[in-house]
Amino acid sequence: MMLRTEIRRPRRNWTASALGGAWLALIVSGSALVAPSTADAGMIQMTLNKQSLSGYLALPKGAGTHPAVIVVHEWWGLTDWVKEQADSLAASGYIAFAADLYKGKVAVDSETAHQYMSGLAEDEAVATLRRAADFLRSRDDVRAQAIGVVGWCMGGRYSIRLAAADPGIRACVIYYGAPITDPKAIAGLQAAVLGNFGGEDKGPSPEQVQEFEKALRAAGKKADFKIYAGAGHAFANINNPWGGYREAEAKDAWNRTLAFFGQELKKASVPKKKR
Repeated sequence: MMLRTEIRRPRRNWTASALGGAWLALIVSGSALVAPSTADAGMIQMTLNKQSLSGYLALPKGAGTHPAVIVVHEWWGLTDWVKEQADSLAASGYIAFAADLYKGKVAVDSETAHQYMSGLAEDEAVATLRRAADFLRSRDDVRAQAIGVVGWCMGGRYSIRLAAADPGIRACVIYYGAPITDPKAIAGLQAAVLGNFGGEDKGPSPEQVQEFEKALRAAGKKADFKIYAGAGHAFANINNPWGGYREAEAKDAWNRTLAFFGQELKKASVPKKKR
C-alpha cells in the first residue's frame, strides 16, 4: 500500500545524518541505516511499503528543518549532470532527492534514451515520484509543507504530473516538459508553477506553452512562464549533444528557479519564532 500524501503525518525513524557517496542500503521496514558516511550527498536505496525506491540524496548544511525538492531527470537517466543540479539545490538550502526512474540505467545515446523513456509507463513514473515525496515527508529534517519538484525534458513532463497527482506539492518547475491538458488535472493543481521553455522548441512548442499558461491562469492557478527566444529543447543542459546549450538563458532560468523556490518554499515555510 502506498503512503498517503497528507501534508502532516507521523514520521518514521529515518536517520537524518549526512549520507556518503557510497551506495547506502536504507531499509524502511526495519528503520535501519547501513554503512553511514560523513559526506553530505550520495545514492540511497530503500523499500517503502513494499515498493523499491532509489535515487541521489543531497543534504544542505546546517541543523534544523529545510524545504525539500524532488529532482526529476531527463530521458538520459540519473546522470552526473542531474546530480549536480541536486547538489546546487542543497547548496541553496534545500534537501534534494533525485529519484531514479530507470532503476540504475543511464543512456549514452539518444536511441537508447528513447527506448528507456518509451519503456517507462506514466503511472509507474508518477507512482515512483509520489514515493519520493512520501520519503521526504517522512524525514524529521524536512518541512513537510514545503516540498517542490523540478524536472527537465521528460522530467519536466513528470514534474507537472506529480504536482497534479499530489496535492502536497507546493511548487513545480518545468523545463521544456510536455504540459497537461486535462481540465480536471489542472483544476486540481495546488502547486504554483514556473516554466522555462525554448522559443525554437517543437516539443512543447511555444503555442502549446502559451495555451497551458492560459489554462492555468483561467483556473486561478499561480503560473510564471518564460519562453527564451532562439533557444531550443534542452537549452539548460551543458551536455546537450545537439549543441543547443545556451549559457545565458540557462543561468537566467536557474536564477528564476531558485527565486521561485525561495518564495514558494523557503519564505512560506520559515518556522515562526516563539514569543
